[in-house]
Amino acid sequence: MSESTGGTRERIKAVALELFTEQGYEKTSLREIAERLNVTKAALYYHFKSKDDIVASFVEDRLEGMDALIAWAATQPATLDTRRELISRYADTMFDGTQPSVMRFFEQNQTALKSLSAGQQMRGRMLELTDALCRGDDSPAAQLRAALSLFAVHTSWFAVRAPHISDDERRKLALDVADELLAAIGTQPDEAAEPGRGAAPADLG
Repeated sequence: MSESTGGTRERIKAVALELFTEQGYEKTSLREIAERLNVTKAALYYHFKSKDDIVASFVEDRLEGMDALIAWAATQPATLDTRRELISRYADTMFDGTQPSVMRFFEQNQTALKSLSAGQQMRGRMLELTDALCRGDDSPAAQLRAALSLFAVHTSWFAVRAPHISDDERRKLALDVADELLAAIGTQPDEAAEPGRGAAPADLG
């Protein structure tokens, strides 16, 4: 692909993302995207045959980044330090470039995304990242904590509504919350020290 062709493709994605976010995926047509770009529909079709193709390109970009993280985690020991580094690298991908806008689009158009194969692929990768974050602890609590740590990074764009918070502050806040969850993975409660839980026979005599 030439630099010019690649640049045009990225412009189409950027403008489509603006429109999808402004007025919704379902309400946006390829004609509107072409008009905002000041190109013909034929020129648009050269790069993307449908809106679904444009959304798939957003997802493909994210999948590549997630695959790289999953592959990296597989080469690391199942420790808290690895979990912290993994969630930090994941946050880097979420706060880089156009990703904040992509995440807003995903959040606002969840129904449409679920019906696309790209959305199903995204769900699968999220489960793989969750597994990577709780590797070494297959308890339900660990799985939930791992998933919620990823959710903390995602929802920092929507749940934190402080008026003047910077992206760096938002990222740090998300990672602080995620760390509280990840720190509990791989730890086993001392059941013998808990009242009413699993006392040993010798303690009953």
